[in-house]
Amino acid sequence: MTQLIDRTTRGVYIIAATPFAEDGALDLDSLDRLVDFYAETGVTGLTILGMMGEADKLTPEERRAVIDRVMSRAGALPVVVGVSDAGIGNLTDLGRHAMDRGAAGLMVAPSRGPAREDRVEGYFHAVAAALGADVPLVFQDFPLTTGVPVSPALIRRLSNDLPQMVMLKHEDWPGLTKITALRAQESAASVPRLSILCGNGGLYLPQELARGADGAMTGFAYPEALVQTVALHHAGRTDAAEDLFDAYLPILRHEQQPGWGLALRKHILMRRGAIASAATRAPGPRLTTTDVAELERLMARTERRLAERG
Repeated sequence: MTQLIDRTTRGVYIIAATPFAEDGALDLDSLDRLVDFYAETGVTGLTILGMMGEADKLTPEERRAVIDRVMSRAGALPVVVGVSDAGIGNLTDLGRHAMDRGAAGLMVAPSRGPAREDRVEGYFHAVAAALGADVPLVFQDFPLTTGVPVSPALIRRLSNDLPQMVMLKHEDWPGLTKITALRAQESAASVPRLSILCGNGGLYLPQELARGADGAMTGFAYPEALVQTVALHHAGRTDAAEDLFDAYLPILRHEQQPGWGLALRKHILMRRGAIASAATRAPGPRLTTTDVAELERLMARTERRLAERG
C-alpha cells in the first residue's frame, strides 16, 4: 500500500467513525460497509482511530481488530492510523502493528501536559526515534482538544529535523494565519514542503484551501461534499467550490456541535446505510426524538438543495 513519503499528498482523507452495536460491542460488519461507503464517495484515503473515531474508548485488542479489518477491506486506498497515546511504548506497539499491516502513515498529537514547546519538541523526537525513520508521521495539531498550542515555527522545525514528518493535520482554530505562515516559509529553497490537510469537520475548508492547504483530513457524514469541494478548488474553480460547499454548510455546521457532533454524524451515516447503528460507546451522547427530528429535517433540506442544483 502507498505510504505518505513525498510531502505532496492532497485530496480528502476522511476520518472514519468506529461502528458499535446497540450494546456497545464493536461492529466489524458495519466497519466493512463503512469502508465501502467512503470509497464509493471518492475519498483519497482513510484515517482511522482518530479522536472522532472513539479510539480512546477501545481496548488495545479492539484497536488492532479495527486496523486489521480496515486494512483487509481498503484495498489500494491509503490508510492513516491514529496512534496517539500517553505512553510512547504503547504508541510504538500500535504503530508498528499498523505499519506491518500496510498503513500509509501514523497520526500523532502532542501529549497532554504543560504547553511548553521544548517539551513538545522533545516528545516528537522521541516518538520518531522509537518508530524509526521509515515510518511517515502526521502531526495532529488540535490545541482545542489537547490543550497544547504549537507555533508555525515549531512545526517547521520538526518538519525540517524529522524527514519522516511529512504532513500536518491542521486543526487550530482560528488557524488560517498558521497555514499562511507555513506556506510563506516554503518560499525559501532550503525549506522542504509540508503537506497540509485540514480538520474541524471541514468548517473552514474553502478558506483553508485558498490559504494553501492541500485538502481535508476530517469527518463529515457527506464525504462527497469534501471530495468535490477540494477537486473543484484544485481545478481552479474556486467560486464553484464555494457554491457547492455552501449547499452542505447548514448540516455541516450542525454536525460540528461540541459533544454532540459524533452522535449526529453516526445517525446520518446510519440513515445513509453505511452503518447498522448510530450508537456511540459509553460515555457518549444519545440523541433525543427532538434531536433526530431536527437532524432529519436538515437532511431533507440538504437533499432538496442538491436536487435544485442538479
